[in-house]
Amino acid sequence: MRARTWVPYVAAALATLVHALGNPHYGFFRDELYFIVCGRHPALGYVDQPPLTPLLAALSQSFGTSLFLLRLIPALCAGLVAYVSCLFAEELGGGIFAEMLTAIVVTLAPVLVANEMRLTPDMLEIALWPLAALFILRIVKGGSPKLWLAVGAVVGIAAWSKYSVAFFVVAVVLGLLLTRQRRVLASLWFAAGCAFGMAIILPDFWWQAVHHFPMLVVLHNDSGEFVVTGPPFIVQQVLVMNPVLSIVWIAGLVVLARAPQTRWLAWAYAAIIVSMMALDAKNYYPSAIYPYLIAAGAVAIEAWTRTRPAVRIAVAAGALAISLPAVPFVLPVLPLQNYLAYQNAVGRALHVDFGLPDDPRTTVPIQYYADMLGWPRMVAKVAAVYESLPPAQRAQTAIFASNFGEASAVDVYGSAFGLPHAISGNNNFWLWGPQRYNGSTVIEINADPSKMRRYFAHVRVAAVFSDRHAMPYENNVPILVCSGIREPLAALWPHLRVYGYALRARSDDWVVGWKVPV
Repeated sequence: MRARTWVPYVAAALATLVHALGNPHYGFFRDELYFIVCGRHPALGYVDQPPLTPLLAALSQSFGTSLFLLRLIPALCAGLVAYVSCLFAEELGGGIFAEMLTAIVVTLAPVLVANEMRLTPDMLEIALWPLAALFILRIVKGGSPKLWLAVGAVVGIAAWSKYSVAFFVVAVVLGLLLTRQRRVLASLWFAAGCAFGMAIILPDFWWQAVHHFPMLVVLHNDSGEFVVTGPPFIVQQVLVMNPVLSIVWIAGLVVLARAPQTRWLAWAYAAIIVSMMALDAKNYYPSAIYPYLIAAGAVAIEAWTRTRPAVRIAVAAGALAISLPAVPFVLPVLPLQNYLAYQNAVGRALHVDFGLPDDPRTTVPIQYYADMLGWPRMVAKVAAVYESLPPAQRAQTAIFASNFGEASAVDVYGSAFGLPHAISGNNNFWLWGPQRYNGSTVIEINADPSKMRRYFAHVRVAAVFSDRHAMPYENNVPILVCSGIREPLAALWPHLRVYGYALRARSDDWVVGWKVPV
C-alpha cells in the first residue's frame, strides 16, 4: 500500500457537496415519507425493513419538515462511498490518478448516484460492503486478524440498514473458501467477528421472529415485480453502471481474478450475481459490490498508462464527459420544467421514447422523480374534504389510505392542515392498527367506490386528485367519504393486511386495502 494521499478526503467532500446541492429538489420520495413515519414509531424492526433508515429519517426531521436535512444523510453516504473506494484503490497500490479515476466513476455511475440520491436502505451498504471487503483484504495481506471485529461491526450495521448484506457475507466466505486465502477463516478472531456481527443483528432478528418474519411475506408478494432475469440481468449490470464507465469495473474484475491474493474478490462478485439472478433480484441490488471493482480497474488503468500522461488526462476527461449528460436523470439538479425539456431533447436526439408504457400521458417517466411529486397537493385535497364534514362527524372520521405512500404523506404533511394520522392496511401501517376509529366515517384515498359499497351503506366521491407529473397510480385518485360501516373496523382489520411494494398492480382483481374477507 502506498502512502496516504489527499485524494480520498477531497473526493469525499466533493461527492457530498454535489449530492447536497443536487438533492433537495422536487419533494420527498414516497419511501422517504414512509421512513419518516416509521422512525417516529421507534422499534427494533419494521415489516419491510431494518430500523436504521427510518430512525435516521425521523432524526433528520427533529427541527421541522426539511427535505434538505433528510437528503443530507444520503449526501454524506455518497461522500463515504467515495472515501472508502479511494482507500481501496490505495490498498491495491494505486496512486493519485487511480484514486481520482475511482472517485469520478463511483460518484457519477448512474446506479450509484441514484441509490445515493434519496434516503434509502441502499445508501449505507454501498459504502459498507466495500469497507468490509477492505478490512478483509488487509487481513489477507497479513494485517491483524483482530480486524475481523471491524468486519463484524460493519456487517452488523449494514444489516441494520438492509438485509441484502447476507448475500455479500455468503459470497465473500465462498470466495475465500475457493482460494488459498481460506486460511484467514481459521482464526478465533473470525469467530469473534461473526459473533460480534450477530450480536448487532440479533435485536432486529428477534423483532422479525416475534412478528412471524413479515419481511419474508413482503419479498414473496413482490417476487417477479420490476425484475429482469437470466442473461439480460448481466447486460443490465453494464447498462445501469453506464456502458463506458463499465469498462473500469470490468477491467477491475479481470485484474482481481488474475491475482491469487485478490481472486476471492472476483469469486465474491460472481457468487453475488449468480445468487441474485437465481432469486430474480432487481438489477440495482448488486450495486454495493461495484466500488471495489471500480477501484481495482482504476489501479489497473493507472498501471497501463504509467508512461502516457496524455492518455490519463483523456481517460479522466472522457469519464467526466460521458457521465455528466446522464446526471439530470439520476440526480434532480434541474428545476422540473427544465428537466422535462432536457428529457425531451435527449429523447429526440437518441430517438428514445421516455413515456411510461402503462400511461403515456405521464410526463415524468422516472419513478424516482414522479414519486416525489404531488404529495402536498394530494394532502391538501384530502384536508379540504375533511374540513367539509360537520365537526361532530369529523371528530370520528378516519383517513384510510390505500398504500403506505399516501398514508405517510398524510402523516408528514397533514399536521399543517390539522389532519389526524392516517391508517392503512399496507406494510407497517397495518401493524399500527385502526387506532381509535370504529369506521363510522372513513375518508378513503384511492379506492373503487363500487368496492367500498360492500363495506359501507353510503359512499360518495367527494373529490378527485390529479397530477400529470405523478406516477400513474397516484393520478386521478378518487377521495371518498364512506359512512354506515356494515361491520366494525376492528373486525375487518385482520382482512385488510397488504404486505408488499407492488403498488402499480391496481386492477379489478387486486385491490389495495379493504379486501373481501376470506
